[in-house]
Amino acid sequence: MANRRIDMHEYREVIYRLRQQQSERAIARSGIMGRHKTNEIGQIARLRGWLDPETPLPELAAIEQALREHRAQGKLRPVGRQSGLSSAHLTLIAQWFEHGVNAVAIHAALQRDHGVRCHYSSVRRAVNQLKAAQPQVRPTMILDFKLGEAAQVDFGAGPFLPDPTSGKPKRTWFFVMTLCASRHQYVEFVWDQTVATWLRCHQRAFEFFGATPARLIIDNPKCAIIKAVLHETEVQRAYGELAQGYGFLIDPCPPADPQKKGRVESGVKYVKRNFLPTRQFRHLADLNEQVTHWVLHVAGQRIHGSTYAKPLEQFELERPYLKPLPERRPDVYWYAQAKVHRDCHVQHERCLYSVPYRLVGRTVQLRLCASTVEVFDSQDLVTTHPRGQRPGQRQTINDHMPEAAVAWLMQSPAWCREQAQAVGLHCHALIMNLFGDRILQRLRTVQGVLRLRHEFGDHWLELACQRCGVVDSISPKVMRHVIEQLQDEAKAGLLPDTGAEFGASSAYQGKGRFARDTRQMMLQ
Repeated sequence: MANRRIDMHEYREVIYRLRQQQSERAIARSGIMGRHKTNEIGQIARLRGWLDPETPLPELAAIEQALREHRAQGKLRPVGRQSGLSSAHLTLIAQWFEHGVNAVAIHAALQRDHGVRCHYSSVRRAVNQLKAAQPQVRPTMILDFKLGEAAQVDFGAGPFLPDPTSGKPKRTWFFVMTLCASRHQYVEFVWDQTVATWLRCHQRAFEFFGATPARLIIDNPKCAIIKAVLHETEVQRAYGELAQGYGFLIDPCPPADPQKKGRVESGVKYVKRNFLPTRQFRHLADLNEQVTHWVLHVAGQRIHGSTYAKPLEQFELERPYLKPLPERRPDVYWYAQAKVHRDCHVQHERCLYSVPYRLVGRTVQLRLCASTVEVFDSQDLVTTHPRGQRPGQRQTINDHMPEAAVAWLMQSPAWCREQAQAVGLHCHALIMNLFGDRILQRLRTVQGVLRLRHEFGDHWLELACQRCGVVDSISPKVMRHVIEQLQDEAKAGLLPDTGAEFGASSAYQGKGRFARDTRQMMLQ
């Protein structure tokens, strides 16, 4: 009901109801007009004597004249909140508004510096009146471009297609590059707007045109611009390297000013309104095949609404002014940062890549392409890995792990069996029996026993295994005690000739301390 125009006959209806002793609330509930308007016409009617049932109802012209007079003379209380703003305050508001001060700051300044006690809505209404007085349509100009001077680039939202991985509907996006002079364009549908996709789309667009424009006018997408500031724009490193490789300049539009690339904006709308409706697409490859045919046979052959010429014909005139492609296709790399976790790996796009353990806790730079991942510490190349192809895949180089971890990885059961066989027959029999446990995996026990050979030598370890025989369980601590006991016996002269005993050890097969293989005894 707010701001609704009320006819004079409705005012007369309210006067009639007030004569019938209806309350203002009841009249407002009936929907004729609100309580404030009802109160206003009630005051006028009381002053004019129109509420007397003995007098006839006033004519519509008399009601209109009475309303006009009372509002002009200000005899009635204004409906709503008192603004409290004088003409001097309104002049101040106008001056601040011209200098770009917003309504919140104006309201605070009036209260702080001028002692004005008014509601914020009063200031906001004054500012809105100033805005309404300004021309709504700002003048502009058409940007002209020379042949081969520039192209404009943008993304647009495409249709939903089944995701090749999950099969669920997924949003597609389309990349558009429009040559500013001829209006010829390149269109490609993709799954995302990442840096890698942005760079590859540029490469394929240049190869589609067979040349490169001198300047690319772009918006400020995250895949191209890191920091979008009017005078201090920061470009993605990978995009800057691509510009150097192809020899074009990057010209970002000012923030929140897409009108500076109106040609590609129109191209995006043209794709949405002309190509996408009434078509069916099976998958992304089918979508790109159809849009390429549409660009060459529909969009390129139409009479353009601005140039009144066919874009493909104009492109033939523009082609000699474009820069030729480089003899060698520039390599496309993009960059990312990652922190080295305590497992000596970095993570990128849910794939893991190992780095030397000395870099744990530090942030490294990743340089990526379609097939490899290069890891840099400052400017030094640390390692290179094949690119992971599926989430969760891990690329690990054992030399990147700590020495203790590498040693543990190298000491596999097969390695332990080889080392035990090199020590001697008794040691090999003991180790094989430990590995034969059906409940526990005794790899760490075996590794601990074999490490004693570096401390005491193969001779003493073999003697200790011979004394222990083939047991079901033994710890490195017990084996160390046995070796030390053997050495003490040797020093006291209580140990028989170890050489003779060691030489006869080929007859023992690990059946116990005094058990011997009868076949070996027969051969001797």
